[in-house]
Amino acid sequence: MHSRGRGREECQILWLSSWDAPEVIAKVVHPKHVAHRGGFVLEDRWLNDFWMELGNTNMGIRVQVHTHPQEAFHSPTDDEFPIIHKPGFLSLVIPNFGLGPVGFRDAYLTEIQIDGELATGAHPLAAHDSPAGTRPHTTSHARRGAGGRW
Repeated sequence: MHSRGRGREECQILWLSSWDAPEVIAKVVHPKHVAHRGGFVLEDRWLNDFWMELGNTNMGIRVQVHTHPQEAFHSPTDDEFPIIHKPGFLSLVIPNFGLGPVGFRDAYLTEIQIDGELATGAHPLAAHDSPAGTRPHTTSHARRGAGGRW
């Protein structure tokens, strides 16, 4: 992600899995988008074609991952426009345009709940160690620093 955003623009990737094995990330996709320092907009035609591809390949988006210029948090725009609006969907924000060490240190994670709201408090994944030995923050409905620190 850091090479795509060149350390100057936000960037997004999507983690996909098949519907037969939703717990296994099988593919990572870099959507076509127009990016700037404070956000990005997915290209409409790409998104339409992507929905068709997902249907044709029995795949689904499990996690949206995107960068922020500095601190990782879920902004009001992030809250309003996740690519999926379904319970259980995860959104992971990586700080510093992804230019830091590989891992989840200072990252921010939220999950859409059954009522459509974002998770508050510690995310259930907090019980697991991340590859880098650190855990991402979780969010409490777009408030910076709210939720559990992993």
